[in-house]
Amino acid sequence: GQLGRMLGLAGLPLGVDFVFLDPAESPCATFVGEHLRAPYDDPDALAKLSAQCDVVTCEFENVPAGVFDILSPTEPHPAKQALHIAQERAREKTAFEAVGIPVAPWRCVENQSDVDQAIEDLGLPLIAKTRTMGYDGKGQQRVRAPEDATDLFEQLGNVPLLMERLVPFDSELSVVGTRAVDGSKVIFPLSQNVHRDGILHRSEQAHPDQSLQRQARKHFAALTDSLNYVGTLAIEFFVSGGLLLGNEFAPRVHNSGHWTQDGMPHDQFENHIRAVCGMPVGAGSPYGHSGMINLIGQTCGVEDLLGHSDVHIHLYGKSPRPGRKLGHVNVLANSASTLRERLNDIAAHLDRAYQAQAQQV
Repeated sequence: GQLGRMLGLAGLPLGVDFVFLDPAESPCATFVGEHLRAPYDDPDALAKLSAQCDVVTCEFENVPAGVFDILSPTEPHPAKQALHIAQERAREKTAFEAVGIPVAPWRCVENQSDVDQAIEDLGLPLIAKTRTMGYDGKGQQRVRAPEDATDLFEQLGNVPLLMERLVPFDSELSVVGTRAVDGSKVIFPLSQNVHRDGILHRSEQAHPDQSLQRQARKHFAALTDSLNYVGTLAIEFFVSGGLLLGNEFAPRVHNSGHWTQDGMPHDQFENHIRAVCGMPVGAGSPYGHSGMINLIGQTCGVEDLLGHSDVHIHLYGKSPRPGRKLGHVNVLANSASTLRERLNDIAAHLDRAYQAQAQQV
């Protein structure tokens, strides 16, 4: 997918060649490397991948963790442990708590009776999430009143759930950084994130008080050190009462770090390739103030932005489809207020273009 494509684009200037294992007929990453079409757990394809590669990495966390046993002795990053934890929300919350990252109160749920007990233990409102395979708002349901929980376990597929208290929060932030083989780290400034329909709509370089930046750096270091992690990783937080509450982490490059492509000397993709290949990771200060708007489902109106020097367009070569991430727009500015104004203007322009196209159809 697009993350693999952008990893390839970042790695080619470093002299790195790429082979992509993907079951899709024509994934957009094939533009920058060879494509092995097969299921992720196909033994023959994994053996071929291992024979062709010195290092194997992944662009999303739901790769079957067992594939890393087949890949041996090829070095995989992230390691199997990080994938195992990130693939299941209860393991993820436990990992946060083990390294001192605060989380909202939560319970595991195995049946409808457990749903009722979680409501009694935690109080309302709550959010219920499937413990595996949920992303971009999928596999989730809010419980604001007792009647919302009627047949909740069945509605979410009769699969193990995690229920957690919905805490009042001021904003959603994420930290993206990279840990090298030797344990050294490059941690980017916090990103402030806004979602639409459960999908990330925009992110911008955040400028909260230094306490939040220090908390984010501390939590990133604690989690990645505990996992002996190598590569780029993102942690998503809720800001509540001056504290960062851990929501989830992604053992990979992350949508909320896309602004680093044009806003930092060395972005999240380049640093991931550097780290997993045993190279030093690249540091540096931001080029000012940066943000990103996702292009979801359509790209109409983007061509009107090409003449603006503060705008950088990244398209993924994917066909339009509702809810599909087709690209993103990075924006640079010389102040936080100017950045916010530019992001608002561009988002409004793209929305108008979409509405105009919809009316023509």
